[in-house]
Amino acid sequence: MKYNPAIHHRHSIRLKGYDYSQTGAYFITVCTHNRECLFCFINDDEITTNEYGDIVRREWMKTPEMRANVELDEFIIMPNHVHGIIMINECRGVLQYAPTKTQTKHETKFQSPSNTIGAIIRGFKSAVTRQINEMRQTPGVPIWQCNYYEHIIRNDDELNRVREYIINNPINWQTDENNPVGASPCACPGYDSKEIYS
Repeated sequence: MKYNPAIHHRHSIRLKGYDYSQTGAYFITVCTHNRECLFCFINDDEITTNEYGDIVRREWMKTPEMRANVELDEFIIMPNHVHGIIMINECRGVLQYAPTKTQTKHETKFQSPSNTIGAIIRGFKSAVTRQINEMRQTPGVPIWQCNYYEHIIRNDDELNRVREYIINNPINWQTDENNPVGASPCACPGYDSKEIYS
């Protein structure tokens, strides 16, 4: 289908007024471009990551080293997507991390807050993309979809359900909506996920 800006325009469906830098737990899914299986193999429900999957794991695990207010919870690398829970531990409101306007003679731009979920995922995706493309010698080739999915985890019961969902992902791979064998778009089945462009 030919691109039609009236139909295919990107828009954020973040919760209006929600501060994505505030204390809380967030269930994140990031999918590969065109759902290409890049990162691992699944045999008898066992995951074996390849060199690209190793890059994904390494960069995900670096997140708390780079951002002191972040902790990582359950995490899994699937052939064409990543599921993880990110905990933001310090309540730092949007005013402290609001976008700052910088202006030069020729342009005006806004800098993104550095401690929001969006900034965390952008940094992760960028680092993985750069390293995989250097390894493959494929500069400029997209690794990820241009978006990601997030779900705000509201309580301990929900946190435990999300953890279980992540842990059981390899077992359910054959029927997973992210499996390219199926026709469904990359999504988080069973959760009211928000598709965020980043």
